[in-house]
Amino acid sequence: MSGPGRVIAASMDLSRYFRPDYQAARCRFLGTATAAGAAIESISHPERGPDGLLLATDVAWIGPADAPAALVLLAGTHGVEGFCGSGAQIAWLDSGAAQVLPPGVAVMLVHGVNPHGFAWQRRVDAANVDLNRNWVDFGGPLPDNPGYRALHPVLMPDTWTTGTSAEIAKALADYAAENGEAALRQALTAGQYSHADGIFHGGTEPTWSRMTLTAIYREKLAAAQRVAIIDYHSGLGPRGMAEQLVPVPKGSAAYARTVAAFGAGILSVVDGASSSAKVGGDGLAAAANVLSHAEVTTMAMEYGTRPFDVVLHALIADNWLHARGDPLSPEGQMITAQLRDAFVGDDDVWRAMVVGQSALAIRQALAFLGSPA
Repeated sequence: MSGPGRVIAASMDLSRYFRPDYQAARCRFLGTATAAGAAIESISHPERGPDGLLLATDVAWIGPADAPAALVLLAGTHGVEGFCGSGAQIAWLDSGAAQVLPPGVAVMLVHGVNPHGFAWQRRVDAANVDLNRNWVDFGGPLPDNPGYRALHPVLMPDTWTTGTSAEIAKALADYAAENGEAALRQALTAGQYSHADGIFHGGTEPTWSRMTLTAIYREKLAAAQRVAIIDYHSGLGPRGMAEQLVPVPKGSAAYARTVAAFGAGILSVVDGASSSAKVGGDGLAAAANVLSHAEVTTMAMEYGTRPFDVVLHALIADNWLHARGDPLSPEGQMITAQLRDAFVGDDDVWRAMVVGQSALAIRQALAFLGSPA
């Protein structure tokens, strides 16, 4: 790779921003946010990490408490993907950019939206729920996914052997040959509500993380009339490249606003233009309803890591491990390491690409919020 990412990587050790575990990342975030002058609030999680230590969602606020415009930076919606978002947040805080915000604009950084998954290095929470499939109305009929129901027995074998991954790969290839690649990806990743022990499970009720983030939005952003949200993710697309994803259709007013804020590279997950499948229960899509008093512009930054099939099989193995295996066994530790590798780039070129693209997006968002509506 050539370009800004390699230049940045060659000029500094970026591991100081991208810490090796949840506790180290949390400590670094809190220290850097405090040094940047942020007001800090921490919401304790009811569970503990694998080390027995406290888990929390930490909120850092920079700027006027009653600012009419606010930028929100979310890290750790999908647990282990928090290493990516945490590094981006810490690098921005350390850059000094927080000291020169546009008048009337505040920044709220939420670190560890799903702290349990972050600490245990999983995408899901303690109940195996994917937070970005959980923002649905549990008072009504839940989305149906017959494709997933058909595949679940294949994805959840009784035992895990050296040949299991190959057997699953063949079964998925057979499904794709019969139904198409798009149908396979939709069945696997769109979200499902029929199997609590399955992948991409949306849950049976609002999760702790969903309720906590809802409360944060309503309390902290009550005065904001304009809100922009950047949610950091990793795992899909070319390595290091950030797809800029929106949960609204092309041609909508919300899509046009996002293009005005971040440029023409925006991709809609609704229209099938991105690496991501169309999902139900997405948190960014729900934000506009939670913040109904404000104009809300949202974008997910999805940084590529490994090829899709590598990421998918790491997820399937991790799901089996926590349902039927022993996460603390040697086999469990190997599967966890594979899962982390599927979502975290532990090299400075990848880190530099995260930092550089994030810094640009934050500058664009602040300029958008600082301009007349």
